Amino acid sequence: MSQTQLLSLAREALLLMVVASLPAVLASLVVGLVMSILQTATQIQESTLSVVPKLCAAVAALVLSGPWVASQLTIFTTQLMNALVGVRF
Repeated sequence: MSQTQLLSLAREALLLMVVASLPAVLASLVVGLVMSILQTATQIQESTLSVVPKLCAAVAALVLSGPWVASQLTIFTTQLMNALVGVRF
């Protein structure tokens, strides 16, 4: 395995990690923003009030995007295993 192939696999792994975590992060970001706007509008300054909705949104996003993330991880793992076959010691 050449150095360029190894760097390409590492790059794909990092990109996959970012893409796999994106649904939960974006859901938490949107819900956090909405909760902050609601807290500002109602003048409720309780910082723990937005934790439960953000957690529920992140779990829902993971449940909804789980099959897609699993298929992406399966594709990457298959490519990685196929690349490891060509490694010579």
